Amino acid sequence: MSMFSVTFQLESGNGGQRREFRGTVDTGSTYTMVPASILEQIGIRRANSYVFEYADGRTERQDTGPAVVIIDDNEGGTTVTFGPEDAEPILGVHALEALGFVVDPVNERLAHVSRLRI
Repeated sequence: MSMFSVTFQLESGNGGQRREFRGTVDTGSTYTMVPASILEQIGIRRANSYVFEYADGRTERQDTGPAVVIIDDNEGGTTVTFGPEDAEPILGVHALEALGFVVDPVNERLAHVSRLRI
């Protein structure tokens, strides 16, 4: 599992606000997680609820919703998790795949996939 920080933006995709975050790229996390109140402020709606397992082994039910993720000039649809208010933003694998990024753990950066599979 590789973890480092990047800057990314989220928006609701329906005319809501866009917000920038500095968050940890976590290849062990499925979805991107941001505190719930911030997602609500930018107009991201709750759509589903799942039980998530944290790295420390505890589980918790959290809501998820659709969002647009932006990194540099790359934009794509993803699912975000309405996290606890003290949560640090996490950029998960679903968002990375939506944008065609892979993790370069040696240089601690994101790189574009040279070829995608269908």
